[in-house]
Amino acid sequence: MSYERHTDSYPPARPNRRPSALAAAGVLAVLLATGACGASDSGGQGLNSASDSKQAAPGAEGAGAESGAKSADGASSAPKPGSVVAAHVIRTATLYVEVKSVPKAVAAARGVAEGAGGLVAEESTERVDDTHDASHLVLRVPQARYDEVLSSLAGTGKLLSRTSNAKDVTGQVVDVESRIATQRASVARVRDLMDKAEKLTDVVTLEGELSSRQADLESLLSQQASLKDRTSLATITLDLSEPEGNTEDPEEEGTDFVDALSAGWDAFVTMLRWIAVAIGATAPFLAAAAVLVLLWRLLRGRLSRRRTARPRPATEPSEAPPAPQAP
Repeated sequence: MSYERHTDSYPPARPNRRPSALAAAGVLAVLLATGACGASDSGGQGLNSASDSKQAAPGAEGAGAESGAKSADGASSAPKPGSVVAAHVIRTATLYVEVKSVPKAVAAARGVAEGAGGLVAEESTERVDDTHDASHLVLRVPQARYDEVLSSLAGTGKLLSRTSNAKDVTGQVVDVESRIATQRASVARVRDLMDKAEKLTDVVTLEGELSSRQADLESLLSQQASLKDRTSLATITLDLSEPEGNTEDPEEEGTDFVDALSAGWDAFVTMLRWIAVAIGATAPFLAAAAVLVLLWRLLRGRLSRRRTARPRPATEPSEAPPAPQAP
C-alpha cells in the first residue's frame, strides 16, 4: 500500500509536444513553398525568403490602389473557381463591295462608323486604269454595334465577298491582369528593400533588379492596353470599287440632239486645239523659211539692178561692101 501511495504522489507526466511542433513546422514550410511557387509561376520575380513576404505588405497596399483589390502580401485577387468572368473577344471582318460611286460610298461608310461611336483608322483611294476609283478603309467600331455596322456597310452596294472572325482572349486577359498585379507587388517589395538597405553594394544590386522588374511591368501594361483596345473596338476592313464595264441601262445609252451637238462642239474645239498645236509646232520652221525667202529675193533684186546699170561696149563699124567694078 505504501508503494502505491508513493507512486500516486509522483507528479503527472508531461504530454509529448514534439510531434505537434514538427507538424506546425511542416505546415509552415509547405505554405512558404506554395507562396514561392505561385510567385514564380505568375511573374518569376518573387523573393524566396519569409522576411521579404512580410515586407511586401506596405508595397502591396500601395499597389492595390492602382490595380484593384489585392491581398495583404501583394497577390492579385484572381477570380475564384466557379465565378463568372466577362468574355473578351477580338472581332474582325473584311468586306468587298462594288458601288456606283466610290466617293459617295466612302462618305456613307464614314458616317455609319462615326454614328456608331467608332472612327476611321485608315483610308486610301486610288484611280484604277483612269476609268474608275477604288478605296480601302479600316473602321473601328464598338463591339456592341459591330453586327449593325456590318449590315449597313454590306448594304451600300453589291456585296462581292465577306469574311469575319472572332477570337476569345479571356484567358489571356485574365493572365495578363494577374501577372501585372504580381509584378507590381514585386516592384513594391524591391523598393521597400532599397529603403532599408544600408550597404552600397546592396543598393546597386537592388536598383538593377528594380529596373528589370519595372521594364517587365511596362511590357505587361502595354499588352494589357493592346488587348483592351482590340476587345473594346472591332476592326472592319472595307474595300470599295466601281464596276469596270458600262452598267447603264440600254435606254440611257441613246443619244439625243443636245448630246450630239455637245459631242460635235467638243470635236470642233478639239480640232481647233490640235490645229493650234500644229501651228505652234511649225511656227519656228515657217519663220526661218520666210527669212530665207526674203533674203533670196533681196539678193536677186540687187543682181538684177547691177546687170541693168552696167554700160554696154561700143560696136565697131561694119566694113562697107566693095564697090561694084565698071564693065
